[in-house]
Amino acid sequence: MLKIKNLNTGYDKKQVLFDVSIEVKQGEIVSIIGPNGSGKSTLLKAACGLIPAWSGEILFNGTSLNGNEPPDNLKLGMSFCPQGNRVFDDLTVKDNLEIGGYILTKEKFNDRIHEVLEIFPILKQRLKQEAGSLSGGEQQMLAVARALIPEPKLLLLDEPSLGLAPNLIKDLFEKFIELNQKLGITILIVEQKVREVLTISNRTYGLKLGKVAYDGVPQHLLTNKEKLRELFL
Repeated sequence: MLKIKNLNTGYDKKQVLFDVSIEVKQGEIVSIIGPNGSGKSTLLKAACGLIPAWSGEILFNGTSLNGNEPPDNLKLGMSFCPQGNRVFDDLTVKDNLEIGGYILTKEKFNDRIHEVLEIFPILKQRLKQEAGSLSGGEQQMLAVARALIPEPKLLLLDEPSLGLAPNLIKDLFEKFIELNQKLGITILIVEQKVREVLTISNRTYGLKLGKVAYDGVPQHLLTNKEKLRELFL
């Protein structure tokens, strides 16, 4: 579904990623792990069009995304949920969800909001509340729900556990399994909670100093503490 080949990119003149290649197949949950500053979030931003590729190629279902911006990729079926509980604090929960559905007709949006609220029933009770009044866990669920409104084929998640208590992380990751298995949404997730994300992943990539340092099954890392330690040293 997503194929990134020999990607080089960064910010201004600072290069962050060096010849990075990854693949995400339809129906998978693929995780990207690695230490802070290894380029994980940069990879997601390049994939969704927030920053341009300096060189290399980004393909989504065989279509080149080079030169695309996020709205272009959203229409193709790729949705991005950035890190840090990114909700519009002064708007209601429903208003936040409507922003996620700006490319949909009103009829289609009404169908989607019903479907998404079935996945996140707690938000159904909060529709008229300002998003800023929600708990941290509820705000993260709202951010994910908003990203689901356009009915994406591929969901990009950037450190969704950031700032959440352990019990909320468990609940959130169970939701990701549900999205993947019941709704067939392919997921590419960047996450610092390594053991938790490896447990739900089909495959994983380890980034280190802007390069792919591991490409394989997560079970190998879960049972090989030395290899896991190498990635983060």
